[in-house]
Amino acid sequence: MLAWDDFRLVKAIAERRSLAGAADILGVNASTVFRRLGALEDRLGARLFERGRAGYGLTPSGEEMAGIADRMSDDIVSFERRVSGQDLAPAGELRVTTNDTLLIHGLTDVIASFRRAYPDITLDIVVGNAVLNLSKRDADIALRVTSSPPETLVGRRLAGIYWAVYGAEPLRPVDSIEELDDLPWIGPGDLLAPLQRWLRDTVGEHKLVLRLNTVLGMAEAIDAGIGVGPLPCYIARNYPKLVRLYDPPGQQPPGLWILTHPDLRTSARVRAFMDHAAAELVKCRACFEGVKEKELA
Repeated sequence: MLAWDDFRLVKAIAERRSLAGAADILGVNASTVFRRLGALEDRLGARLFERGRAGYGLTPSGEEMAGIADRMSDDIVSFERRVSGQDLAPAGELRVTTNDTLLIHGLTDVIASFRRAYPDITLDIVVGNAVLNLSKRDADIALRVTSSPPETLVGRRLAGIYWAVYGAEPLRPVDSIEELDDLPWIGPGDLLAPLQRWLRDTVGEHKLVLRLNTVLGMAEAIDAGIGVGPLPCYIARNYPKLVRLYDPPGQQPPGLWILTHPDLRTSARVRAFMDHAAAELVKCRACFEGVKEKELA
């Protein structure tokens, strides 16, 4: 008789192509994975993996078992989603994924007010720029800045995320980008493709003196006077020394979205967080959309 743990074992080794990698997924040590794999192959009377230069590769028997494991895993996660979507009281654990800039400049206050309103819900916040798979329950809710949210998810757009070119005092606003030609520029890394393209097409790669793959890092560098560069307006407004030098025309800003899987949208704790976060973040729409402070007054 094969157990679900046997299929999980094969699935983990197939995903990581190593015993150590599989051990990390399963929460055991590599020697345990080695023993379990040997015992499983002995019971089946068949080899499931061949070890080569690239690591552990599936044999035909292993491929069949790994395929079954994938289908079983999808069915189990789907069942968990449906059951979680039927809870009646806003209680239990809720996993929310977002990036570092949203967490620090906007979401932390939302979390604090949510905890006061719903003390029976425990939040697990996963911070990172990687897109987690909500279909596989890597997270229950995602707060993301994107122009095209996945069609498999449901949610709402809360605001547009506008940006401008900033520099540290004593710089002053300019009427054209050409007036900033003689200044050093700070640019984003590979994770921030839209800003990368704008800088390449408008300013030129040769003017960059520093690249960072985090918006928070860019804000710190610009605030330190290392150079000028593009920043989301809602982040830059938290740095008193920064000056809004230039607003690029014709922006088509990405949106701030709050998203979940359709199976979870009726869950009491998911609905509670989505409603609360949306109501609080919409209050800050003017900041996200770059409305200047004098226009807010």
